[in-house]
Amino acid sequence: MNDEMRLFNTLSGRVETLAPVAPPEVGFYTCGPTVYNRAHVGNFRTMVATDVLRRALRHLGYRVREVMNVTDVDDRIIQKAQEAGTDLREFTAPYIRAFEEDMATLRLERPEHMPRATEHIAEMIDLIARLQARGHTYTAEGSVYFRIASFPEYGRLARLDVGGIQAGARVDTD
Repeated sequence: MNDEMRLFNTLSGRVETLAPVAPPEVGFYTCGPTVYNRAHVGNFRTMVATDVLRRALRHLGYRVREVMNVTDVDDRIIQKAQEAGTDLREFTAPYIRAFEEDMATLRLERPEHMPRATEHIAEMIDLIARLQARGHTYTAEGSVYFRIASFPEYGRLARLDVGGIQAGARVDTD
């Protein structure tokens, strides 16, 4: 590596020298699109920022391994697919294609891995079962939710005031 890279560490609140777990490789995760519609400029802000980061890392001599998920199943996607009279794969395919075309138009590099949520349902079910077995979940109205009180470090990275979170309050409704 020619030069060091310094980044803001959200956990410590300081700018620190990048220290990869397995140099010279740097791996990172990017939250990708939820494909019920075309992505918009706000969605692509994240993609542009991570593209600049990956190019800077490679310029410094690192090998980059990025994983960007594609959320191709959620309540909204299921509802829209049913309204369209199609299955999930058929409904989401044009939006995934459009996302990839838009990435190419913006000349963004494709992440090394772009797994779809539907390809990992079994692993999600297994993870939820393990969380349930350890008392980290609760159920409400037929859905399973993470019990944040069971994880004392919850919110630390985002500097959330967990004390201000209302029990039972959720962002979305089923």
